[in-house]
Amino acid sequence: MRIEDLAGKACLVTGASRGIGAAVARGLGACGARVAVHYRSGAGEAQAVAADIEAAGGEAELLSGDIAAAGTAARLVAETVARFGRLDVLINNAGDLVERRPVADTPDTLLARQIDVNVRPVLEACRAAIAQFRAQGGGGAIVNVSSIAARTGGGGGSALYAGAKAFVATMTRTMAKELAAEGIRVNCVSPGVIDTPLQHRTTPPDMLAAIAAQIPMRRVGRAEECVGAFLFLASEAMSSYVTGQVIEVNGGLLMP
Repeated sequence: MRIEDLAGKACLVTGASRGIGAAVARGLGACGARVAVHYRSGAGEAQAVAADIEAAGGEAELLSGDIAAAGTAARLVAETVARFGRLDVLINNAGDLVERRPVADTPDTLLARQIDVNVRPVLEACRAAIAQFRAQGGGGAIVNVSSIAARTGGGGGSALYAGAKAFVATMTRTMAKELAAEGIRVNCVSPGVIDTPLQHRTTPPDMLAAIAAQIPMRRVGRAEECVGAFLFLASEAMSSYVTGQVIEVNGGLLMP
């Protein structure tokens, strides 16, 4: 898949060493984009993603940092601009379910961790990106990542994650209203049950099998099957009149 107007665009993808983030970074690279590939611990995997981007005709820059640490997300935006001279597309992909806990057994420390991983970095990166877009004269695209859990409440023990992803979806809509007049589009991709390392780390096999049986397509999705939604929303040519939307990619598990 190649979308011509993404060629040469400066993009930042957080959490891009594996899973959906890696697939999206590769997809942007295949369109000829310049991609900042962020990772926390998967240096080798991030290097492989960068190599694939460059082999496809794109340009890659590796950026590292713990997204949960205050200031990291803003730094990543600044480093992307320092490397490419501008920012055109921000993909806020990094996030984590962390662990499953029933609400009655949820400590404040887990709530704080959910905010640190799934909420504050998105807000922080968006603020930095908006400032950069304005400095460039307006325009730009932000694609945040929510989850099917934001609408359904998620599987057992995922209340805080579901709530955090609902926050992201709602904030996306608000930002879209605030920024539309400046030509800055803000949208969201909401994956369903996708075959990723995060999914296998946090979802027991029997639970995953039970969920898959409920999906009309009778299978979980692949990370690569999410890429088209991101490229569509990143492209001005494809989605110039699309903002404030949450695109569900879930094999029919949820049809809002």
